[in-house]
Amino acid sequence: MKTLSISRLAQQGGVNVETIRYYEREGLLPRPPRTPAGYRRFPSEAARRLRFIKRAQELGFSLHEIRELLSLRMKPSAKRADMRALAEGKISDIEQKIRTLEAMKKSLLGLTERCDGRGSLAACPIIESLDESPE
Repeated sequence: MKTLSISRLAQQGGVNVETIRYYEREGLLPRPPRTPAGYRRFPSEAARRLRFIKRAQELGFSLHEIRELLSLRMKPSAKRADMRALAEGKISDIEQKIRTLEAMKKSLLGLTERCDGRGSLAACPIIESLDESPE
């Protein structure tokens, strides 16, 4: 069976070596066997798993959620509906983040409309708003 050094795995996965070590510590990548000299030797399948992790992150999944995805992927009794439910949960999370970002944008737009950008910073409505205590 072909094995990969940590640097070769990093190259194939498009990440740096420290990322691989971190994923190992977090349990996302299984700890590989080591050579007598102490070097990690990853199975070639680790590159595929690393790409899976990276792609899941690009889609907004947290490391905890990726751990769930990987676990589900390895579970023989898992169904497509299980994976779909996780994806739908992530869609819901993203929609909530979008609503939060839209509210933040609206607030900032209102503040920038009140600030003409001229004069002393002491009377800036943006600064004043940030200084206000919550009611």
